[in-house]
Amino acid sequence: MAKASTSKIKIRILIADREGVFRLGLKKVLGLEDDLRVVAQADDVSQLPGLTEKFRPEVIFVQAEIVGEEPERLFSRVKQAYSRAKIIITASTLAEGEAVRFVKAGAAGVILKSVNPAMFVKSARKISENELWLPKGQFAELAKTTDHAGKNAVRPAETLTRREKSIISCLVQGLRNREIGKQLNITEQTVKNHLRSIYDKVGVSDRLELALYAIHQHLELSSTS
Repeated sequence: MAKASTSKIKIRILIADREGVFRLGLKKVLGLEDDLRVVAQADDVSQLPGLTEKFRPEVIFVQAEIVGEEPERLFSRVKQAYSRAKIIITASTLAEGEAVRFVKAGAAGVILKSVNPAMFVKSARKISENELWLPKGQFAELAKTTDHAGKNAVRPAETLTRREKSIISCLVQGLRNREIGKQLNITEQTVKNHLRSIYDKVGVSDRLELALYAIHQHLELSSTS
């Protein structure tokens, strides 16, 4: 696996999973990267608040099976321990609506354990950059049950450029910034600049709200071809 560009800033990671083999494997995968560092491990969620307060991880991988029946309460306690901590749920399988339930409870993402190991690296980086990480196709499912975004936004058809609509179209499909840039033949930084402008125009604060807004408002989005 190719290493990331040299950086003095490391993303601190905590892994919570009852399967020791999975914890060890994920630690090895993440440890190959210059910008990622596993600072703690846990086999039970009762350990999370204390470990989070002590090690201050930016990203916490938590096994879905150990989250329990009150994910909101768990995620809230973790946030109280360290406000910058973001939780990404790891799951062997996902029941219908389960990914949505975790995100609405406060998780920053959900990832299937069956994905290519490189996706765990990518998800950790994106989550640390305040992006949402979901399996392909989950944005639309989340939108069906969420109707809070864009209530105070202006009419985007009057303000968004064709390029901005193309970017939104890619985002709704679940593409990440780098993938959007590759598809539109622009740099990842240019994508980020466009997104900041779009957020200001439509009155949302992140890519999740923007995707939900686009779906609910039935925006006529430009083709990305």
